[in-house]
Amino acid sequence: MSTINWLAVLAAGLSAFVVGGIWYSPGLFGRIWMKESGLTEEGIRSGNKGKIFGFTAIFSLLMAVNLAMFLVDTAEVKTDLAWGATAGFLAGIWTFCAIAIHSLFELKSWKHILINGGYSVVALVLMGAIIGLWR
Repeated sequence: MSTINWLAVLAAGLSAFVVGGIWYSPGLFGRIWMKESGLTEEGIRSGNKGKIFGFTAIFSLLMAVNLAMFLVDTAEVKTDLAWGATAGFLAGIWTFCAIAIHSLFELKSWKHILINGGYSVVALVLMGAIIGLWR
């Protein structure tokens, strides 16, 4: 725990908000995601923003902490930008698969799976890159 750069973990966790804001914006995948999720703008507006963003922050930080623990330097592997991004990608594959499994049972479309799973991969690659670079 003492070898983890906690500022990097915080930055990595917060980067998920930036990626999510762009990824789910109307200019990128937001409109398609809403349609595939069966959501409307008024439905989204009626959601509890404190709960949504609060838990999103907590879960993003937990993901960053977990990834940072996997990226602690060892005698065999020194963490750098490339290894951090690679580890983030591998973690993203895990989460993509979990999202796909849940979504298939929920009868969601492949568009829905690719949008949500793709976000997870991109966000975790960025998290890993931040943690790896900021040693």
